[in-house]
Amino acid sequence: MIESLLIANRGEIARRVIRTAKRLGIRSIAVHSEADAGMPFVVEADQAVCVGPANPAQSYRNAEAIIAAAKSTGAQAIHPGYGFLSENADFARTVEDNGLVWVGPGADAIRAMGDKINARNLMAAAGVPVAPGTQDPAASVAAALEAAEAIGYPVMVKAAAGGGGMGMAVAGDEAVLRTEYDKVRAFAERMFGDGSVLIERYFPRVRHVEVQILGLADGRVVALSERECSVQRRNQKLVEEAPSPAVGPELRARLLAAAVKAGEAVGYRNAGTVECLLDPATGEFFFLEMNTRLQVEHPITELIHGTDLVEQQLRIASGLAPSFAADRPTSGHAIELRINAEDPKRFLPGPGKVATWVEPTGAGVRVDSGYGPGTTVTPFYDSLMAKLIVYGTDRADAIAKARAAVAGFEIAGPKNNLPFFAELLDNPEFVSGDYDTGIVARMR
Repeated sequence: MIESLLIANRGEIARRVIRTAKRLGIRSIAVHSEADAGMPFVVEADQAVCVGPANPAQSYRNAEAIIAAAKSTGAQAIHPGYGFLSENADFARTVEDNGLVWVGPGADAIRAMGDKINARNLMAAAGVPVAPGTQDPAASVAAALEAAEAIGYPVMVKAAAGGGGMGMAVAGDEAVLRTEYDKVRAFAERMFGDGSVLIERYFPRVRHVEVQILGLADGRVVALSERECSVQRRNQKLVEEAPSPAVGPELRARLLAAAVKAGEAVGYRNAGTVECLLDPATGEFFFLEMNTRLQVEHPITELIHGTDLVEQQLRIASGLAPSFAADRPTSGHAIELRINAEDPKRFLPGPGKVATWVEPTGAGVRVDSGYGPGTTVTPFYDSLMAKLIVYGTDRADAIAKARAAVAGFEIAGPKNNLPFFAELLDNPEFVSGDYDTGIVARMR
């Protein structure tokens, strides 16, 4: 097993990885920006190194500074968490070129899945269902219009190099497509350095379902189970649950088999997620993208499987077999709520100093947090403050526990979206389990 681990991230995911490292007797090393010097993850690590100022480009995305920190502290391995450099193929290669262990998939797999068009084509060749769309970038408005005519309106206009719900727009007709194509292309060039645009069929009523996979050290790819991620604002997830209330045994078998094919097609190693769109009317699903890292929502899979996915990541990176049987049946139901520093109506960021922070407790309640009393949510980073995760014997039990936990979570200082979750957990559509990605818009 790896003996020392540098976590190239911050906040709740850094604390999450440190917790498992401590349990396994692995020395943990945190890197942090000047703005994060007093944060809980820095205090809890066995060692900490400042890698630059608040600006992520000069700290958490500063590959040279992070490699230097790993070498100066004697770290054996680097865990990237999610976001920042976690899906940067060049960084993964650099880590390994410097004789360090990369806790994630190989650079080739990251690169193959990082471009949405290339990923679609690879998946189609592997027999994984993909939605109707372009096989090559739409290089001009005229090409986009031609593709949309063949696919049929409405269409989704996507940045091929995008991720995290960014660089996407819906076009219901030619006039809107002309406008949105230019917007998405410009945004993609600015944010990702790649203006390639994909045109794909848009499904007005669709569910977002994903499958957790593990590429094992022996070369096998296993699929654990699915997660439902349809509660979203601006194409970004707010709530996840496992298992999905929309997926029965037959559909689950098809989803998991497709996810294994996806991993095998790129020789996948370590933890990853195959994201799909599910048409609830027909039971058809289509490959959306593959996240070549640990997901924010991994705790709900951990709870229904009774395992620690960060431990499995570290075991795989160390060349060891998993410490649990991947094919054992799941048990119970888990829900995760992303507690963000944002107002609960318009979901606009609301950073500030935390005056009160009281986490709920009780059977089946877990909080993975990055903040606490006296800490400050700054505008430099993602608004995620904590993940409130509940586990119940069934979905109704999990919802009841989530209601109580939301009521018991006290935050003062930054704005927060706890009131939204209280509303959602009483929403008849959500409670029924028969909802889709439009549920938040209908609530607003």
